[in-house]
Amino acid sequence: METWNWQWLSLLQRMPRPLSRRRQLTTKQHSLATIDTSVWEAKQTQSLFNLLEFRRLVLNYKPPSNAQDLPRNQKEHRNLPFMRELRYLFALLVGTKRKYVDPSRAVEILKDAFKSNDSQQQDVSEFTHKLLDWLEDAFQMRAEEETDEEKPKNPMVELFYGRFLAVGVLEGKKFENTEMFGQYPLQVNGFKDLHECLEAAMIEGEIESLHSENSGKSGQEHWFTKLPPVLTFELSRFEFNQALGRPEKIHNKLEFPQVLYLDRYMHRNREITRIKREEIKRLKDYLTVLQQRLERYLSYGSGPKRFPLVDVLQYALEFASSKPVCTSPVEDIDASSPPSGSTPQTLPSTTEQQGVPSSELPSTSPASIAAISSRSVIHKPFTQSRIPPDLPMHPAPRHITEEELSVLESCLHRWRTEIENDTRDLQESISRIHRTIELMYSDKSMIQVPYRLHAVLVHEGQANAGHYWAYIFDHRENRWMKYNDIAVTKSSWEELVRDSFGGYRNASAYCLMYINDKAQFLIKEELNKETGQALVGIETLPPDLRDFVEEDNQRFEKELEEWDAQLAQKALQEKLLASQKLRESESSITTAQAGEPEYLEQPSRSDFSKHLKEETIRIITKASHEHEDKSPETVLQSNPENTTSQPPSNQQVVEVAIPHVGKFMIESKEGGYDDEIMMTPNMQGIIMAIGKSRNVYDRCGPEAGFFKAIKLEYSRLVKLAQEDTPPETDYRLHHVVVYFIQNQAPKKIIEKTLLEQFGDRNLSFDERCHNIMKVAQAKLEMIKPEEVNLEEYEEWHQDYRKFRETTMYLIIGLENFQRESYIDSLLFLICAYQNNKELLSKGPNRGHDEELISHYRRECLLKLNEQAAELFESGEDREVNNGLIIMNEFIVPFLPLLLVDEMEEKDILAVEDMRNRWCSYLGQEMESNLQEKLTDFLPKLLDCSTEIKGFHEPPKLPSYSTHELCERFARIMLSLSRTPADGR
Repeated sequence: METWNWQWLSLLQRMPRPLSRRRQLTTKQHSLATIDTSVWEAKQTQSLFNLLEFRRLVLNYKPPSNAQDLPRNQKEHRNLPFMRELRYLFALLVGTKRKYVDPSRAVEILKDAFKSNDSQQQDVSEFTHKLLDWLEDAFQMRAEEETDEEKPKNPMVELFYGRFLAVGVLEGKKFENTEMFGQYPLQVNGFKDLHECLEAAMIEGEIESLHSENSGKSGQEHWFTKLPPVLTFELSRFEFNQALGRPEKIHNKLEFPQVLYLDRYMHRNREITRIKREEIKRLKDYLTVLQQRLERYLSYGSGPKRFPLVDVLQYALEFASSKPVCTSPVEDIDASSPPSGSTPQTLPSTTEQQGVPSSELPSTSPASIAAISSRSVIHKPFTQSRIPPDLPMHPAPRHITEEELSVLESCLHRWRTEIENDTRDLQESISRIHRTIELMYSDKSMIQVPYRLHAVLVHEGQANAGHYWAYIFDHRENRWMKYNDIAVTKSSWEELVRDSFGGYRNASAYCLMYINDKAQFLIKEELNKETGQALVGIETLPPDLRDFVEEDNQRFEKELEEWDAQLAQKALQEKLLASQKLRESESSITTAQAGEPEYLEQPSRSDFSKHLKEETIRIITKASHEHEDKSPETVLQSNPENTTSQPPSNQQVVEVAIPHVGKFMIESKEGGYDDEIMMTPNMQGIIMAIGKSRNVYDRCGPEAGFFKAIKLEYSRLVKLAQEDTPPETDYRLHHVVVYFIQNQAPKKIIEKTLLEQFGDRNLSFDERCHNIMKVAQAKLEMIKPEEVNLEEYEEWHQDYRKFRETTMYLIIGLENFQRESYIDSLLFLICAYQNNKELLSKGPNRGHDEELISHYRRECLLKLNEQAAELFESGEDREVNNGLIIMNEFIVPFLPLLLVDEMEEKDILAVEDMRNRWCSYLGQEMESNLQEKLTDFLPKLLDCSTEIKGFHEPPKLPSYSTHELCERFARIMLSLSRTPADGR
């Protein structure tokens, strides 16, 4: 079975397929969320679909040749359209390229049939019975056409129906008849495992009458004469509570094996089974006697409190062996004097507690009473409660002789040994009998009919509401799979046991499907007759369905093309609009002559070149290479020789401290200096690069100095982009070019971005920087329109702005999480996750760690769910309403976020935990108003087709500088690294 076969018909919600490269069109809406069916219907059908033989029968079903003359009755009118739609669904599931399959047509046919006359929803067994009835009728019509036999074989009957022989006595008269069964019902209450349920179901009434000639008692036995290849047990876990007037679920634990041997229930083995049952009955009677005897040893005594007899004897031995005392414990306390330097504690007298008159108490002088009263207000707990050194730790006998003690110890030791031996013998005998009963049917003749567990359908909740899922065994991969809503995940036998046996939370199995372990045709794959290889996918379909699926895939491809064209047109319109705005804001670009070299290598315009030549006259011909090794502060603050220019009168001198660079006296036009820009990491890098290129500037002029500086800066940024940094250091936040380099942006876009930064007017704080800035601005003016795609340029910068916004959303979300402000945290983290996901779709380095954001988004939902549950548990109306507001406003709308796209197992488990927490209340007693609110709320929580809540306007972000952004990001990431990861 291919992995894509894990997904099957969901009659309630949409069904994703693992072909993630194909997506469902957002314009195509499904009506599944409004279909009035139940989740258990989907789970029941899932288990059938995963039987390859059942799937083959459905896919290869051919309607009767006289179908054009049909329908002749209501049954045919119903069954033939249903089978047609069922075949289409199966075929699509096998070979479709769609991510979702729409089952609405088949569901519309089924919907009315699964309602009774009073429009009440039928139970699980009723659904399966009707489904099998429809399949049986459809195949019966085909079977009758293909053969002239009186009773043609119906493949659905052969697959799902068996027979049993009922033999018994009714009012003294023996009877025997054969009956057919599909699903076998079993009672759960009062039984510990599946075999006990079966034994009780196979024997009704007093069976002694079956083996005696003269008896008036009634009873019957059931013996299987023919078992179906697929055997389904209905576990009755609901009963009507007469006192409360409502149905209740039975949460008792019921164990069932992976392999069930049914030899003991076969008619051919009835004689040996009867003998073994008699032996088991005798052993159980004996076992009851032994357990009663053991209980007398373990719960000894005649009062309400009972103790093990061995312990009673041990306590008596310890009492007798204690050191004898010669005074009453009361007299001992009264007569004792407080130790020197300590204050006696005023304790209630034992005789007062026992109701002794005060006249009988020992007389106390007025002076002593006054002294005690005056000292009683002093509290010294560690000195007052100190036990007098001569007071015994335990009660002890007043008088006992050595001879008495010797005799008593000897008797108690002997009795204790005897009791221990008797107890051990009883326990060993009980264990042997249990083992004998367990192995009663283990001989070879009774393990010839093995049935292997194929599917388990689970319900969690109470009779009136709950959540359904299924475990189905993947025979090809040899492992259990869990089908929970739209999620299909790998599972294990241990998880199945935890969720299905019962007695844990409110989850338990209500249906078990076993298949004949010797009937390999049930799970055998179809082979290619020529190659002998297993057929997969569309190859397994008959010609008509293959054509149907191929046509649907072609339609889907066309839909994709139309959808992509719509998206491309919409994106083009947005780009044109952005480009238009960009052109309006930018200065016009000078048209250059054809054949000119790229702008970074072009010489500057003649007028500017003339100005630069005048500047180069003052270049110092002799410059040492040491300047490149000096710090940026030293380099920038050193003036070129022969330079005596003074700042113009319209400039002012400002001292600016730039982090990691130093303090500078900046000459800037009034109002032309932006200290926030000067504090950014990219501006610091440019200043350092200009400082390091001083030698070249002094020797060759501003243009050469510009080329040296821009190459130095670019090399530094490439090194930063390639550096392996800790989580708290993200150089993409420091510099847009690092972001571009890591994401392989076009070279022209990186160069233009660097030019704009070197041409920033804030660099005019000294002569050298001012001249290099002018060179950069001249280079920008010479860029040709065809050299840099302005739309692409703007798109890259928009992505970078979104990256910075995503970072701030993430920072605020994590900060709120650490402050335990989970609602605010959730809103920001959801925006961070959605923006980040959009960025990551363009490249792995476009955004942040998706797992990190997903973890804290998940934790926020879990924390809020916990808060809401605690408010609900309080029972106070106001608190309960607040808790439900949290659930309805934040949990329910955002749960689908954890169940879309490529679902993580941790997200799925988190959704299960949240649902399980609320389903657990269904089994608890609560006031009627709380029960009503819970019943009204639970369907919203359990319905995963709820639309995802979107923000018309995302939470507003505060203004922030690059320096603040980097600092807050580093701080929050460091704090996360110091806290436990909580399983992340």
